[in-house]
Order: sequence, then C-alpha cells, then structure tokens
Amino acid sequence: MASVGIRSLSLCKSLDLEYSEALCAKLMPVKVSVLNFTCKKLGISGGDTRSNFLEPVKAMDASKTTSDINGGCNAIDDFLTTDCDGFPGKSTPKMSTVGNSTNIQWHKCSVEKSDRQELLKQKGCVIWITGLSGSGKSTLACALSRGLHARGKLTYILDGDNVRHGLNSDLSFKAEDRAENIRRIGEVAKLFADAGVICIASLISPYRKDREACRALLPEGDFVEVFMDVPLQVCEARDPKGLYKLARAGKIKGFTGIDDPYEPPLNSEIVLHQREEKCDSPTHLAEVVISHLEKKGYLEA
Repeated sequence: MASVGIRSLSLCKSLDLEYSEALCAKLMPVKVSVLNFTCKKLGISGGDTRSNFLEPVKAMDASKTTSDINGGCNAIDDFLTTDCDGFPGKSTPKMSTVGNSTNIQWHKCSVEKSDRQELLKQKGCVIWITGLSGSGKSTLACALSRGLHARGKLTYILDGDNVRHGLNSDLSFKAEDRAENIRRIGEVAKLFADAGVICIASLISPYRKDREACRALLPEGDFVEVFMDVPLQVCEARDPKGLYKLARAGKIKGFTGIDDPYEPPLNSEIVLHQREEKCDSPTHLAEVVISHLEKKGYLEA
C-alpha cells in the first residue's frame, strides 16, 4: 500500500500512471491501493512506501484545496461535476413515468434495429394471425415459419396456448385477463421485431381494440394482420381440441364464438378465406403471406 499525506489530490492520465483507471479523490491522508503500477513522476512503486513528491500541507477548507495537475480534474466535488479524461460529468437525467413504473430512463445502445436487420438480412416485423379457435392459426404459423426458414429467414412463433404455459400462466379467460394476455404478447412481439426477427403471433385475440393497441406499438407497416376468415360451423366441425363440444355442454364458460364474441378485423393486411368446399393447404396459405412480405421488402435488409 502507498500512503499519501495530502489533503486533496487529483490523479489523472497526465501523471502517466499505469493504473486500471483515473483516480480523482480527496485524501486525508488515506491508503491508495497499488494495482501493479509504477509512477515515474511520483516515485512510488509497490509496497508500503510514503510519497515523497509533496510535503504534507496544513489542513484547510476543502473549497480552497485544488490541484492543477490536469486542469479541470480537481477535487472530488469537481470530479462529480466535470468531465475527467472521458468520465461522464454529473448531470440530471430525464426520468419518466410509464404506467405504475416511476423514475425510469430509456437506455439507448449504439447497436440499433437497423444494425441487427443488416446482420440478419431481413426486416423485423410482426405477423399477427387472428381468428376463431379451429380456424388454422397455429397450423398456418408453423407452415409460415417453415417457409421462411427455408429461405434463410429467422422467425419466432408466439402461440397463444404456448405463451399461457409460462409468461401468461397467471391469466384466466375473463375479458380483462384476455386483454392483458394480448397486451403482454404484443409487447413481446415488439421486442422480437426490434431484434430484427420476423415474429409470428398466433392467437384468437377476439377484441378489435386489443389488436389495434398492439398495432400501435410498432412503426407503420411493421404490423401485418392476417385474418383467418373461417365460418364458425367449419371451425366447430373441426374442433381439434374438443373445446366447442365442452362449450356447447356448458363446461367451458366465455368461449369465443359460443358465449363470448369475436370481432372480425375491419382492415387486415391479409384475409385468408376458407370454406367447407374450398380449403387451401397450409403451405399455399403460407406462400400468400410470404409473397406479401417479399412485396413489402421484409425479406431483405
């Protein structure tokens, strides 16, 4: 250890210290840790030694004690209010309140969405597939993911049921919980899109206002709504999970299409019609969506 017997000392880059970082501090006298450095100008090397570059000075008011070693990097108070060899000075950041979160600040990184998109050679966006239970949303999502993967594009599926296995496992199917379910998935989808990923959200999302709120989270054009326009009778005839049968028997309450409404989109980017007599393959439907993405330039950086 090296003991420096002075009231106020500023050590900055101009002292030619081979030290882990510049030090600006008030010392009265204190021990300064020596991390394998030499100080040619101070004559200090490792071990317990006393500095001989300055004689101890009489104690005085801190406001009168400064050092001109590096002009502008003085005592600790100055260090907190000025820049010292690249150290950010003291400033008051602008804090925000978002919802119930107070005193928060957005931290911006030098690697941005455009950089990630250039790396992936694609543009991040959200493909939001909505429709009744049994309309083929999850099947389309998987076919779409396969088709894009074959083209060398990175995707991720946010399936309604899958998300309820973890992130949204605390939510029920009451109206308020369904709204929160959509809100959370919308926020996660936004993060994926910002990462440059083509995010495929596949869930009933029965209420128009909730879907529009998710659309509003993203820049214009980055939210592509795909409406699976399949009649209720077709979905009920398929009933892949047996849920319509349970709902008709009164064993499931608030089931969309039976005793809870589904509000069809009014201005979807893509509408995929399916009827009993005409049912296109998932691969064909996926190609319709992929063609839209190609036309809008999302499959290139």
